[in-house]
Amino acid sequence: MKHRIVVLGAGYAGAYAAGTLARRLSPADTEITVVNAVPDFVQRMRLHQLAAGRHVDAPRLADVFAGTGIRLRVARVTVVDPERQVVAVADDGGGGELGYDTLVYALGSHGAGHAVPGAAEHAFDVAARPSALRLRERLDGMLGMVGMVGMVGQDRGEGGRVVVVGDGLTGIETATEIAEARPGLSVTLVARGELGARLSAGARSHLRQACDRLGITVLEHTIVEAVEATRVLCADGTALASDATVWAAGFAVSPIAAVAGLEVAESGQIVVDRTMRSVSRPNVYAVGDSAYAIGDNGRPLPMSCASAACIGRQAVEAIVGRLTGRAIANTKLIYTLNHISLGRRDGILQMVGDEGQAKPKYLGGRKVARAKAGILAMSLWATSHPTFGMPGRKRHLAGGPRTRPTATVADTAAQQATHATP
Repeated sequence: MKHRIVVLGAGYAGAYAAGTLARRLSPADTEITVVNAVPDFVQRMRLHQLAAGRHVDAPRLADVFAGTGIRLRVARVTVVDPERQVVAVADDGGGGELGYDTLVYALGSHGAGHAVPGAAEHAFDVAARPSALRLRERLDGMLGMVGMVGMVGQDRGEGGRVVVVGDGLTGIETATEIAEARPGLSVTLVARGELGARLSAGARSHLRQACDRLGITVLEHTIVEAVEATRVLCADGTALASDATVWAAGFAVSPIAAVAGLEVAESGQIVVDRTMRSVSRPNVYAVGDSAYAIGDNGRPLPMSCASAACIGRQAVEAIVGRLTGRAIANTKLIYTLNHISLGRRDGILQMVGDEGQAKPKYLGGRKVARAKAGILAMSLWATSHPTFGMPGRKRHLAGGPRTRPTATVADTAAQQATHATP
């Protein structure tokens, strides 16, 4: 019987892992199934642009994986059972179980901060496409011009007040994108510490100038204690009037891995070794935001697209190497830069040193914004072509296809379901 590889999640990391494994492993020996909660690929790095009103493509995963040999199961993962080596899923048909021999866990992250009173009920976020679209609808309604972006001739603040909580990369990109695309709104960015604290002095100055140019009010050293329908309450007693509050104060992962008994870090991410294999389950690999991976500098890699790229490459090298009996190549696990969009026409490229600190030199301006747009376009193309032309030479598993115990009735039903057209 074929070796079953199940990939949970079809974001940037999951789609890359599935596509590269399909490109390098023989379909005579392996079968690859991708499980994703929604039928479309979500450009996570562009959701702040979607919320602000820009068009953002969402290719159908059935089209993305067509002709690759990869099976798609549109369903929500509910349980991972490492003892039985099955994954329970739920869908419109009632769900079922998928058996696996190798599991690639790529369920990603979602917006954090719901422990703050009122944040879950009243705040928007840009961590998922549905929530970004809800924010977009809210902004449209505030300006009274559904579907229109960047309308001129309207004084800033006349259309309503937006408060963005969190000055990490997501918060900065969201605040600047909304302020540029919707000049009729008043935008406030709430920073827990100094604005752009992780940037160099020059990059911080560039960021402040961009906020001033876009009319963004910045509140530094401010802690939000509660979110209400029409205001944000701060620890110092300040109450910020808000018609739309955007929560961008960090990300969290699903508790599924922890509930499964996999060893996880305090963040809930799966603790992995140098090859991205779970330290507690040798046939489980974690990629993307789901992995608690230590970089070559001895520090945990941050949740980011840049981290996901090197983590994904290393995981694929390890899986292919172990299954085919070949040496496992070590890829560099380094975080070298922050690339921040400041609307369509400005940006910051901040280099990061070996110790995770910003280097003094940075680049800023229109060219940086164009480069970031090019990276986003390239990422979409790569995801839409996951096997890159399907080269003819594929590796067979060492010793031929792996045998496994007789399948249970539930497992057989699940396997039949994966053969169905999505």
